[in-house]
Amino acid sequence: MTIRRILIPIDFSESSMRALDYGIELGDTLGAELSVLFVVEPIYFATPGDLYGTSANLGMLLEEQRRTARDELKKLDERLKKRGVSAKTVLGSGVPHEVIVETAKTRKADLIVMATHGRSGLSHLLMGSVTEKVVRSASCPVLTVRGGDTKKSTAGRSKKKTR
Repeated sequence: MTIRRILIPIDFSESSMRALDYGIELGDTLGAELSVLFVVEPIYFATPGDLYGTSANLGMLLEEQRRTARDELKKLDERLKKRGVSAKTVLGSGVPHEVIVETAKTRKADLIVMATHGRSGLSHLLMGSVTEKVVRSASCPVLTVRGGDTKKSTAGRSKKKTR
């Protein structure tokens, strides 16, 4: 199996930044193209005004989420370029695990590298696991990077790539 394209979903948490580091190192070793994906998950709530039509506030909130995400991805893209890392940043919108799986298909990813957040018990039961859902439904292999590791991410720091 040849790995030519790697998709790395992030949520800007420390765990996902560590997964980004793993994906960068793996991509560098294999000479693979990297795509870094952030998914804006729409917030669903109802107000009395919503009973008679769509609330303008909900639309404004979603657009603000997208704007903030674009800004953060642009900053990340600049930091990666300073490190000498070539990666395409992608903004998705929808249910995270579904968007990740669909993006992997459309970008013809050979591998998904993503973090687990290490939730267990009631928290895992209530929140579910995006990573677990991706592992179960992705058409390509998924490499999971365990959350809670003590290694600090360098994804957000400028550092020249060494070879």
